[in-house]
Amino acid sequence: MNIKSLIRTIPDYPKSGIQFRDITTLIKDAQGFKATIDALVDRYRSQNITQVAGTEARGFLFGAPLAYALGVGFVPVRKKGKLPGKTTGHEYALEYGHDRIEIHDDAIGAGDRVLVVDDLLATGGTAQATVMLVRALGGEVSECAFVVDLPDLGGRAKLENMGLTVFTLCAFEGH
Repeated sequence: MNIKSLIRTIPDYPKSGIQFRDITTLIKDAQGFKATIDALVDRYRSQNITQVAGTEARGFLFGAPLAYALGVGFVPVRKKGKLPGKTTGHEYALEYGHDRIEIHDDAIGAGDRVLVVDDLLATGGTAQATVMLVRALGGEVSECAFVVDLPDLGGRAKLENMGLTVFTLCAFEGH
């Protein structure tokens, strides 16, 4: 199945000059969504992952079913103030500004092998922040997985410079 063909491009959103890659058209397609999760499961089935960390909110859409299929826990990485327990946070730069994400202090333990999952890799700021949180709690990031890569925005290189392996299912050139 050609997953890329199921992702809609919306020009000039959220601002002029941006080509927004909309995964809602992928996840509404039952076969496309299943093929996406199956491709991720096939890659990670034998990698001894103990947790999947998905970054709010679209990372939840792919991370949670992947964790279920792998038989491991799912750790939500949320925006500031959304988790009820004691948290650790990290501020980071977005393509369009700044933000902060948080994780429960007891979500990941020393020795956990954590797969970081999100829908899209752009500048890499959100993924870098998620990696920093996992490492701060003593976890080892096994890999970072995304449905879409926007290689021209440099996120892959930033993650690889942190010593990480990056896996994506498709890429869109240009902004």
